[in-house]
Amino acid sequence: MKLLKIILNLSLLFFLYNCADYKVKRTKIDRQLYSSQGFALIYNHDFFENGIIKRKIDNNDIIAKHSTMKKNTMISILNPVNQKEITIKINEKIEYPKIFNIVISQRLANILELDISNPYVEIFEVKKNETFVAKEGTMFEEEKNVAEKAPVEEIEIDDLSENESNSEGNKNKNIKKNFVLVVGDFYYEESALNLKNELILKIELKDISIKKVKQNQYRLFVGPFKNFNTLKVAYISLNKIGFDDLNIIRE
Repeated sequence: MKLLKIILNLSLLFFLYNCADYKVKRTKIDRQLYSSQGFALIYNHDFFENGIIKRKIDNNDIIAKHSTMKKNTMISILNPVNQKEITIKINEKIEYPKIFNIVISQRLANILELDISNPYVEIFEVKKNETFVAKEGTMFEEEKNVAEKAPVEEIEIDDLSENESNSEGNKNKNIKKNFVLVVGDFYYEESALNLKNELILKIELKDISIKKVKQNQYRLFVGPFKNFNTLKVAYISLNKIGFDDLNIIRE
């Protein structure tokens, strides 16, 4: 009888062990690589002095900092206007106004030949051992140095000469649009008007207006701005007094 109990207990333990072992098994899922499009904050010492970012940057170095990606994460930064692209490691995590997607040094901006008034970039996290394709026929020495240090197996150069004529044609078709910075939508026009007057007194905002979007929806906005550089000043002013989630609309 005792032997039977021992056998039953051992069988029960064996069954429970197998169930527990089965439950903890997980299927490994590949992490989705980071990608985004938006504006780069090109470092200026005034940003540090005014507390916009908390770390200094040496503008003579090729540096990129991000708010969520970890230090040493390999990324590719592309200027979609001229297709110049560079692969670089994130220098460190850093906080900055949400209007920007990344912080970069002046030297890096020069390599990409970014438009300072509209520094729009596309960012892609690079998978280890992935082939890096440079989007231009001639690479700068800085780009070559960075690419040689990157953990990639080979570098391929795309020949864009056959697409130059098409690109020029597309540029002429582009219609420039103005930016509008939306502070918020309100149910009552009076509420929007009260906040408008308060903002004018607090940070001396200009070109701030109210527009009736539809019935019982009044939009308080700043602008229009012809380029991102002028919009940036208004955004940072609002951000410093607590307005974090501001929408930018092109119209």
